[in-house]
Amino acid sequence: MGQKSRNNRLFHSSIILLLVSLSAALSSPFQLQTLLPRPLPSAPTLSWHDSEPESNSLQETSQLDPLSSNTTLEVQLELHHVDALSSEDTPELLFDLRLQRDALRSGTIYSLVSKAVARNPPRAAGRRSGFSSSIISGLAQGSGEYFTRLGVGTPTRNLYMVLDTGSDVVWVQCSPCKSCYSQSDPIFDPTKSTSFSDIPCGSSLCRSLDSSGCNQRRMCLYQVSYGDGSVTFGDFSTETLTFRRTTVGRVALGCGHDNEGLFVGAAGLLGLGRGRLSFPSQTGSRFNRKFSYCLVDRSASSKPSSLVFGDAAIPRGALFTPLLTNPKLDTFYYVELLGISVGGTRVPKISPSLFKMDQDGNGGVIIDSGTSVTRLTQPAYTAMRDAFRLGATNLKRAPDFSLFDTCFDLSGQTSVKVPTLVLHFRGADLSLPATNYLIPVDSSGTFCFAFAGTMNGLSIIGNIQQQGFRVAYDLAGSRVGFSPRGCA
Repeated sequence: MGQKSRNNRLFHSSIILLLVSLSAALSSPFQLQTLLPRPLPSAPTLSWHDSEPESNSLQETSQLDPLSSNTTLEVQLELHHVDALSSEDTPELLFDLRLQRDALRSGTIYSLVSKAVARNPPRAAGRRSGFSSSIISGLAQGSGEYFTRLGVGTPTRNLYMVLDTGSDVVWVQCSPCKSCYSQSDPIFDPTKSTSFSDIPCGSSLCRSLDSSGCNQRRMCLYQVSYGDGSVTFGDFSTETLTFRRTTVGRVALGCGHDNEGLFVGAAGLLGLGRGRLSFPSQTGSRFNRKFSYCLVDRSASSKPSSLVFGDAAIPRGALFTPLLTNPKLDTFYYVELLGISVGGTRVPKISPSLFKMDQDGNGGVIIDSGTSVTRLTQPAYTAMRDAFRLGATNLKRAPDFSLFDTCFDLSGQTSVKVPTLVLHFRGADLSLPATNYLIPVDSSGTFCFAFAGTMNGLSIIGNIQQQGFRVAYDLAGSRVGFSPRGCA
């Protein structure tokens, strides 16, 4: 009888606490922030600030060898959006193409992760400095959204290269072409570069490839296939890359003679993933395994985006969250998302378990520069969306658009109030500007909630939500940081 009485008291106490918490939540004001509706941006003009002319002389160029140099240098490059390569298209068409690429991109990631989880763990991966490069926000047909311009070979030939945190291998189209897609610059000719060198089949670099082979001269061949059907194949080699007037020698890269798929525009790809062959990993001893980027909102700023390598990449005051490791796949940047707040209140149905990666590598959350729209596992997305709708009843609803199921008609509005939104990572609460989650989708004033749900257990934090933050990857400290004022 005494036990039953105690249970009743505990039950009634729990009910009272629940009612008190609900009352407090209902009585507290719903936190709102201002959105200034802007139209879909037109294609940006492709221009480069402080660009360096191509030169046959390297006498005035600082040279770095990622394997042996102890020199400390800094360089800054601009990043641009892939839309800059489609300057004649309308804003509506550019946005439609972006969503198409985004669907391919997310499909690629889900395919790579599912295949990795199903197979054995990947093979183990066998000084202070800084350089920075401008990033161009470009939708690179399934392989990345931003590109930069850098020099390849000796003498230097400047080429557009897509940047991708979801890829490891660095590669560039090379002549002679068995099959090459259209690019803005002439195809790179390795026979005209004095710094180009083949990699022997038996080398550790060749063995680091997921898919490699040998030619008749016993030199290494590479092949990289992407989930959207794109593929690049050719010689695996070392070459010098030049960032403005700073060169980095002996970078292992693919010289692709057979490249097919959705890579149109740029000459190749600069892999920024966590794998052994990515550019940050290869140059780790030179740049202290640190890099960061800032992706600007093109509808609100004419400033270029930027990319920084080295200690200078880590902004003061950044909020950091630990990096997690997928035991089956080392390419992606996994983080721990604990919850989400809408309107100043934690959404109760979103628990850390919805974002947890299990011991086999299933689930989890990655941060990706090449995905545009953040995708959350379906239960989390539904709960967040419903909370946002509840706080946005003052806005006129509009029909669904593409993958977006929460849209509003803001035509004629110059300023509206929308619920605040915070992503709670372990150690870092990321408070998003309204423009990072309510975006224009047409020229008629339709704005949509820029998230989507996925039945896949893996959630992806996309670049729309990263806009305006300097996102810092400190691989030496195994952490990722966010700074809202790091783009200056």
